Amino acid sequence: MSLNETPSANRIHIGFYGKRNSGKSSLINAFTGQQVAIVSDVAGTTTDPVYKPMEVHGIGPCVFIDTAGVDDVGELGKMRVEKTEKAAEKTDIAVLLFSGEEYQAELEWFHYFKEKHTPILCVLSKADTLTGSDAIAAQLKEETKQEILVISSKSKEDIEKFKEELIRLVPDDYGEETITGALVEEGDLVLLVMPQDIQAPKGRLILPQVQTIRDLLDHKCLVMSCTTDKLEDTLAALARPPKLIITDSQVFRTVYDKKPQESLLTSFSVLFAEYKGDFAYYKESAAAISSLTEESKVLIAECCTHAPLKEDIGREKIPDMLRKRIGAGLTVDIVSGTDFPKDLSNYDLIIQCGACMFNKKYVMTRIERAKEQKVPMSNYGVAIAYLSGILDKISY
Repeated sequence: MSLNETPSANRIHIGFYGKRNSGKSSLINAFTGQQVAIVSDVAGTTTDPVYKPMEVHGIGPCVFIDTAGVDDVGELGKMRVEKTEKAAEKTDIAVLLFSGEEYQAELEWFHYFKEKHTPILCVLSKADTLTGSDAIAAQLKEETKQEILVISSKSKEDIEKFKEELIRLVPDDYGEETITGALVEEGDLVLLVMPQDIQAPKGRLILPQVQTIRDLLDHKCLVMSCTTDKLEDTLAALARPPKLIITDSQVFRTVYDKKPQESLLTSFSVLFAEYKGDFAYYKESAAAISSLTEESKVLIAECCTHAPLKEDIGREKIPDMLRKRIGAGLTVDIVSGTDFPKDLSNYDLIIQCGACMFNKKYVMTRIERAKEQKVPMSNYGVAIAYLSGILDKISY
């Protein structure tokens, strides 16, 4: 991805689901006018999900997800279906392909997406080769209680109808939320406090910082930045106190103690908690920290898959803060990427990172799973603010 491209986490995710050889890859290629996915008459050509960032007129920045067949078999097939299930958790719009008279497997996926409140575009594919397509479509309409789009990937007219229906399913407010939300207005002075430690590669800023800076510039704010050790010098150099200070969560307390009284304070992680998650649940769940004992278990959930770093905030700093407060016996497990457990019942608290690498749909899937299993789930910034005694004094 070039520096000028929209990050995948900020693109609407459109997933294609169906049996093996149902025409998923052909439909993606016909729609995009590119050979995005490998096409073959051999069932099971697509193994792992393929994620392809695109720009589509009428939709905007999006990611097409070409998945393995939901009817894949064998040990490898089972693993492929599991990866398809993980792709479904990220899907903002599901394109569900039916390809014949037997469609029980597809209906199971239809009900899955309905339960997740995911918009679904039902497609009866391969209309040019399928006998009795109109009758099958009528049966499917009865089963699903929604319109069935009958198409052939070879027909430009059908592809245009498909595009129209896909655009119709894009939520009206998609992409309108901003990172800084209602915290800033045009002309506000905003100070970013950004420690340049081992987690910030030399010569670069980390993604949440870059995205937040862009968001502030879009709001036409006046943006200043400094490292933690230069905070006092920066404040002294300013003609007026900043309206808002955004800091790295790990130095929350330090910045709070030094900030002007009139300046609002938040962190990059807290902003992303509101932007991509359920801040109210994160805040409510942070109180569970006070109930933890040395017999408790905490799950730290990272979205990045980087190699462990010295002084890593998720792998070292938060566990150290928790153990300092609760005791050395506290068990802390760490998962990264999409390795988020289905069964969370063994945990007394989950602490999720800011999730700059994942879309909101996937983050909300995690939160819903935690709520269903009645497990408190918080966020790096929210948890650190609670541990620092300033959770009720920050803005979001």
